[in-house]
Amino acid sequence: MTQIAPQPGIMEIAPYVGGKAHVEGVSNVIKLSSNENPFGPSPAAIEAFQTAASSLHRYPSTDHSALRQAIAEVHKLDAERIICGVGSDEILSLLCQAYAGPGEYVIHTDHGFAIYKIAAMTNGARPIEVQERERVTNVDAILAACNAATKIVFIANPNNPTGTMIGDGEVARLARELPDHVLLVLDGAYAEYVEGYDGGAGLVDARQNVVMTRTFSKLYGLGGMRVGWGYGPRHVIEALSRIRGPFNLSHAALVSAEASIRDTDWAQKCREENIRLRAWLAEALAEHGVVSDTSTANFILARFADANQAKACDAHLQSRGIIVRGVASYNLPHCLRITVGDEESCRLVAMAVAEFMGAAA
Repeated sequence: MTQIAPQPGIMEIAPYVGGKAHVEGVSNVIKLSSNENPFGPSPAAIEAFQTAASSLHRYPSTDHSALRQAIAEVHKLDAERIICGVGSDEILSLLCQAYAGPGEYVIHTDHGFAIYKIAAMTNGARPIEVQERERVTNVDAILAACNAATKIVFIANPNNPTGTMIGDGEVARLARELPDHVLLVLDGAYAEYVEGYDGGAGLVDARQNVVMTRTFSKLYGLGGMRVGWGYGPRHVIEALSRIRGPFNLSHAALVSAEASIRDTDWAQKCREENIRLRAWLAEALAEHGVVSDTSTANFILARFADANQAKACDAHLQSRGIIVRGVASYNLPHCLRITVGDEESCRLVAMAVAEFMGAAA
């Protein structure tokens, strides 16, 4: 028998499962399970990607300076305090690697993104789940859960899969009242969908215990390229830079992301369409008895009477070639997360849900 074994706790990690992309027997599905931008990436990003094909034999930049500068210019940030990664997931993992280990705690909310728990356990830390209040981050509960062993607090704002968010005042209070040894990480994967929201950048600039992360996978439509970034105090970014892989991002990914973030007109168009269609879809489902909290992201969390009804509706949608996301693994078995697609997709979802609820009545 082999005596080779992974580090303690590794085999206790439940592997991350992405949104379903196929339905058996259906060739042309409508995929609304992964919160992808239905309009795709900026034409400028596509052109940059195509141009990059001629230099596939060259190693990419190790310091990501051009992309960091573009991010800094668009968001009015300090480029020296930006770090880029393979999606924001890598930044979250690097934070746990640098700041949390065996015998230490990482706090996340009970409906928070699965990667927080995985990143903590990968580095031997213990994830601590804190209850939200009616699917909204509860600052008081987080503060009450902190102790001497707590090293990191993760919150997504807006949150996934709930779509809810807390205001700047509550986020600032959380940062201010955390123990001095605790790092607050603001996951802003959906921050671009909130008009005028800086994702916590101002708070990062004002304090030494706050880091924010962002991604190019959602609004910018580059999920397949895997590019994310983080912004934090100089002491945190310097620590992460020491453990980041030197060639973690390809040249194609870097230039595509740079072109994306500079095309502010495309981003604004996608944002406006999401806001319009999100409101329409939420109202259309509510008319048939399927309610949701006000979402600030590019999806809605549809709530059903119970887990059985949610599963039945999911099956009905799949029979119509529509794939959404069941979120029982996020402690929401009675809910389905539905990405806001283009107008045709939204109308087909509303029609299928109405059909299901009418039959169930």
